[in-house]
Amino acid sequence: MTERLPVELAKAYRLLNHGPTVLVGSAHAGRRNVMAAAWSMPVDFSPPKVAVVIDRNTLTRELVDASGEFSLNVPSRAIARETLFVGSVSGRETDKFADGSGVSAFAGSHVAAPLIDGCLAWLECRVIPEPHNQDRYDLFLGEVVAAWADSRAFRDGHWQPAPDAGHEWRSLHYIAGGNFFETGEAFEVKSDTASDVNS
Repeated sequence: MTERLPVELAKAYRLLNHGPTVLVGSAHAGRRNVMAAAWSMPVDFSPPKVAVVIDRNTLTRELVDASGEFSLNVPSRAIARETLFVGSVSGRETDKFADGSGVSAFAGSHVAAPLIDGCLAWLECRVIPEPHNQDRYDLFLGEVVAAWADSRAFRDGHWQPAPDAGHEWRSLHYIAGGNFFETGEAFEVKSDTASDVNS
C-alpha cells in the first residue's frame, strides 16, 4: 500500500532535481491523457516552479492549453513498461487508461489533471503563461501548488529509499529505444571549506 506523504513546497524541487523521466498528466472537459517526457526540471524555489517540454502535436498539449494545468509524476521502475507505453502511443488514437493498459490514476487535491499510480512523486502544477516560450519552444512553466511522495522512496525532504523497497522503487531515466537507467545509490560528499560550496 502506497503511503503518500505531502512534500513541503519549498522542497518540491528535490523531486525533480535528479533529472528523472516524468509522466505529464492532463485533463479538460471530460477528456484526460498522460504522456512521458524526458525534458523537465525545477526552475525556482519560492514559489516552486518547474519547466517541461510538451510537443504542440500531442493531445496532452491540447488539454494543457485548454485547462491551464498539468501534473508531473515521477514513475518508478515498477511501471517502466507503462511509462514506455504512454510515451509511444498517441492519446488521440488510444485511451491510455483503458482496461488492460496497466495505467491507472487518481485525483489530485488542487488540479483536475490525473496523478498516476505506481509513481514515486506527484507534483500538481498550474501553467504560468509564457506564450512566446510555449509557441516557439514547446516549453511550459508551471507553479507547483501541491507535491507528494511515496514514503518508500522519499522521506524527510530527501530521496532515501526504504531498505526493503528494492529496485522497483527507484526512478527512471530514459535514454532511447526503450532503454532506461534507474537511479543508483546515493552518497554524500562533504566540503573541506565553506567557500567550496559557493564557487
